[in-house]
Amino acid sequence: MSIGRFYAMIGALIRDLASGKYLVLRRSADKDLGAGQWECVTGRVDQGESYPEALHREVMEELGVDVQIDFILRTEHFYRGEAKPENEMVGVLYCCSIDNPESIQTSWEHSEARWVTTDEAAELLPEGHWLLDLIERAETMRALIPAELMAYYRRSGI
Repeated sequence: MSIGRFYAMIGALIRDLASGKYLVLRRSADKDLGAGQWECVTGRVDQGESYPEALHREVMEELGVDVQIDFILRTEHFYRGEAKPENEMVGVLYCCSIDNPESIQTSWEHSEARWVTTDEAAELLPEGHWLLDLIERAETMRALIPAELMAYYRRSGI
């Protein structure tokens, strides 16, 4: 197999500190792929940009706010569309937090935004949906990460 190239991407699952709810976004009908689907903030990493820099840029572009990166949820490998080399993506998905959820302003990329609990996400999303799995994983990891380690991540970064 020849060595190819792939795109790097980020995902930012955002949690409201006060309510403990997660932000889910419906992709605009104008999007080229996945129109109408629910997601978190996602985007490509630009050349010369770190994953955290890309996360902050994408959140600012899509929501007009900055967030605190809390921890890494997982890494991903997938194809954006058909499984062919030019659609190959690898990414890092982060759990982030925000203390002023009222300040978000969705861009044209999303037609709807909702703050949901894990149970509400389970009612909204189909069984096995990647975003529901991500929210459930975030809840489990939050319960397992010691407070001292979480404070260190928030203070020093990932």
